[in-house]
Amino acid sequence: MTSKYSKIAAAVFALAALAAVSARAQSTDPLAAATQKALNANPEVTARFNAFRAAADAVDAARAGYLPRLDMQGIVGTTNDRIESRLPQTDTLPHSGVSLTVTQMLWDGLLTSSEVGRLGHEKLARYFEFVDVSEQTALAVTAAWYDVLRYRKLVSLAEDNYVQHKYTLNQIQSRVRAGVGRGVDYEQALARMTLAESNLVTEVANLHDVTARYQRLVGEAPPAQMAMPPAMLKAFPANADEATGLSLRRNAAISASVETLRAARETTTGRKSAFQPTLQARLRTGVGHNYDGVLDQKHDTTGELVLNWNLFNGGADQAKVKQQANIINQAADLRDKACRDTRQTVGIAYNDTKKLAQQLIYLDQNTLSIEKARDAYRQQFDIGQRNLLDLLNAENELYTAKRAYANAEYDLGTAQARTQAAVQQLTAQLGISRIDAGNDASEADRAADWASSDDAPMRCPPDPVRLASTTPFSDLDARAQQMTANAPPLPAQRPTPTPPAAPKK
Repeated sequence: MTSKYSKIAAAVFALAALAAVSARAQSTDPLAAATQKALNANPEVTARFNAFRAAADAVDAARAGYLPRLDMQGIVGTTNDRIESRLPQTDTLPHSGVSLTVTQMLWDGLLTSSEVGRLGHEKLARYFEFVDVSEQTALAVTAAWYDVLRYRKLVSLAEDNYVQHKYTLNQIQSRVRAGVGRGVDYEQALARMTLAESNLVTEVANLHDVTARYQRLVGEAPPAQMAMPPAMLKAFPANADEATGLSLRRNAAISASVETLRAARETTTGRKSAFQPTLQARLRTGVGHNYDGVLDQKHDTTGELVLNWNLFNGGADQAKVKQQANIINQAADLRDKACRDTRQTVGIAYNDTKKLAQQLIYLDQNTLSIEKARDAYRQQFDIGQRNLLDLLNAENELYTAKRAYANAEYDLGTAQARTQAAVQQLTAQLGISRIDAGNDASEADRAADWASSDDAPMRCPPDPVRLASTTPFSDLDARAQQMTANAPPLPAQRPTPTPPAAPKK
């Protein structure tokens, strides 16, 4: 039992850490500083930490069942007896006294042992829940940081888009006033400009919302100047299989569900103790006047063994054992659900990191090409070789391309953070440590020895999602080339006929 609980007790040393998640962020990274502020003061984090401390106190309270109990009792009263065979028949006897009673539990059907075990597992479950909420809070702060950066960028793009449409509208308005432009062009340009204005208002509203979310998480408004965090690729999983395996072994939510299952099993042992007798040793000594209601008795000492065995309890004990069996099954179901949720989370996050890294290459080329086309369209529009609709469409397409690139860039950073959080190393990636370096390192090492062993999830194989092989771009290019070869020849371009000269008069 000592070996069993040494691992549980090791978690106590994590609590020092969390009083402040005291981490000392090893870098001056502003994102790490903001995350540490959130972990120090976020109510959800501190609530989980207080739940862990309360669970640790509950274990100490349960262990008291192994120790003797000492009670002191003081009595002052009067005994009034009526005995028919005596004269006088009524006898009134005032009495008083003080006693000390020592009670030692010798056997309780393993109730105390199971209770200590149950609370020990619950304490460790609360610890893992605290670790999980700390990791999720770090992820939320990181995502909020990226979102504030994202919408500041999108507001800037929306402002540039509005300026370009306003500039085009001013050009058209000048042409209409000069009599060389059409009114319908002005209305079309005005419609696009008001749409750009609406887009700007929407992005400003979104920036307000993510700023409020950042303030809720960190406790203060985001700084005026925010830098793009470096890529979170330290100790990053090499492939999807490694990411899935790491998450299922390390994720604190799964560990908490395993400990909840173990606590439910210990509760079953406690329920079964009701079918066994209890044995206590008692020693009682007291002094007083007419002590215990006995005439002229001044002192009494009693030593006894007390055996109590409940023989019938209306079937309640059997029902509680059956109830606990269902609770164990429920805990196992929730454990497997936590595993499946984690497997899905890490699978999607890791895939996003790969997909978005590829997308950024194509989106960058797309943006450059559209920007070149927009600039050419504007030059052609200025000299009358391109109509207004072409220019407006090119302007909107460029704005959409820039938004897509910005979103993909910040989504990639968030996906990397989500992957690190799923494998339980985001706080380490940010340079934040939960355990103060001043604590006993051996205890920290023992905390790291925790393992699910035979209680690992049963209905959650560590297999990442594997898609059927997709068609490579080279094959798609070959199909396009084949279509080009099979296409009918383009008609020969005929020279524009020269109109006949007007007859001479």
